[in-house]
Amino acid sequence: MAQAKKIALYLVIVFVLYTIITSPARAASLVQIGFEGISSAAQGVGEFMTQLIK
Repeated sequence: MAQAKKIALYLVIVFVLYTIITSPARAASLVQIGFEGISSAAQGVGEFMTQLIK
């Protein structure tokens, strides 16, 4: 099982590097979308916690 996780991790790393090398603009766009999603989720959690306190 550990061997399969290690292989999967290597495949993900190779895929990410391939995407960055072949299409840097698209890779940057995907990273930006990811960070916007994380930011929105964190903001939503913050608003939820604020409403719980009130």
